[in-house]
Amino acid sequence: MRLTSDLVKSSLSYINPIKERELDLRASLTSISCETVGHQIANIENLGVAGAQECIDFTDNDISTVTNFPLSPKLQTLLLARNRVTTISPTLSKSIPNLSTIVLTENNISELADLDPLANFPKLTHVVLRDNPVTGREHYRYWIIWRCPSVRFLDFQKIKDAERAQAKELFGSVTEPTKLASKIMKIKSRALDVPSAPVNGVGGKTSRIKLTDAEKEQVKKMAQNAKTFAEMERLEKLLNEGRIPGIAFETAEDDPDRMEM
Repeated sequence: MRLTSDLVKSSLSYINPIKERELDLRASLTSISCETVGHQIANIENLGVAGAQECIDFTDNDISTVTNFPLSPKLQTLLLARNRVTTISPTLSKSIPNLSTIVLTENNISELADLDPLANFPKLTHVVLRDNPVTGREHYRYWIIWRCPSVRFLDFQKIKDAERAQAKELFGSVTEPTKLASKIMKIKSRALDVPSAPVNGVGGKTSRIKLTDAEKEQVKKMAQNAKTFAEMERLEKLLNEGRIPGIAFETAEDDPDRMEM
């Protein structure tokens, strides 16, 4: 479902128990089956009509990328549990500069470096990432502590001074990171199989380009070497068009095995 202006306007906005003005875009319980049924929102959009909100609840939707917020200086809390989040926009802090709490329980964030955009929020104090693949990475907790020095509670546990000292020992400083820190910063999650552009009526939403191992490695290197969000957007656009610089994809007519349904 699209997050339309009408949906935003018709959603409940109220003062929550901690005295925040909250916009409710989460799932609701059906009275018959008692199952949670969400809006199945896939993309964040049209929030400009929401007005000033201090908290937005997106729990139980299908959001994969946390991005596209209008300038919202009053927004302090984002609830995004049980979505499909893999990516946090590097520019998100420019739109919601006063974010203090983000809940990302049960999402699909995989790599430590995927969390680096959180370092751009100077007032971020509470982060919840339970039940994401990234929590199983070595040094997970120390990495968040090092990258986000303003955070005081991680996964509902208070950060201790001894942990901050250990994080500094592992990763150094922002200006002089250790080799371990530099290595981690280069590893980010990227989707390698992407929708192909229609070719002579073939393809579209139901077709995907199947990359060879060599092509996957090239794409991975290009993604890791991207230095700006604009470069990543350009790479994603080229992938969605069925092409990568230096790789000439064969169409289904050239080689039917290169397309998978």
